[in-house]
Amino acid sequence: MTKRPVQFQLNGSPVAVFTDEGQNLLDLLRRGVGDLSPKYGCGQGTCGSCTVLIDGEPRLSCLTLAETVEGQSVETTNGLANGPDLHALQEAFMENFAAQCGYCTPGMLMAAKALLDRTPRPSREEVVEAISGNICRCTGYEPIIDAIMAASGQPVRRAS
Repeated sequence: MTKRPVQFQLNGSPVAVFTDEGQNLLDLLRRGVGDLSPKYGCGQGTCGSCTVLIDGEPRLSCLTLAETVEGQSVETTNGLANGPDLHALQEAFMENFAAQCGYCTPGMLMAAKALLDRTPRPSREEVVEAISGNICRCTGYEPIIDAIMAASGQPVRRAS
């Protein structure tokens, strides 16, 4: 198998590695670079647990060829916190009980970050649309939507 060099920014730090031709970004991140935050879910692009941001856009790392991120910026949930200070989304997920088993959480967080970066005060419908490619089998989505709304500084609609 042919190895190809690839250089990119991972959470603001330069990375230079060799990738197998045809290797997906998820495998490169997890096995080649040691960033275990993107999760392997379905491996077919349907669950969203492997979502990362590439130049600010949410992408499924299981369907992205590693060599295509040459010269680009890749963000994972490992890059959200600033040292011991959690990102507002991470805080909101904790405060709103948005993570149960936590398997979908990295993908949800990255999809939500992409939304809030371009639309700081989204409507509830925009939040639903933004996370529509991410499957959660634990929370029923309402706590996740509430957390994203809270992180945007908007009221949370709680079921009574």
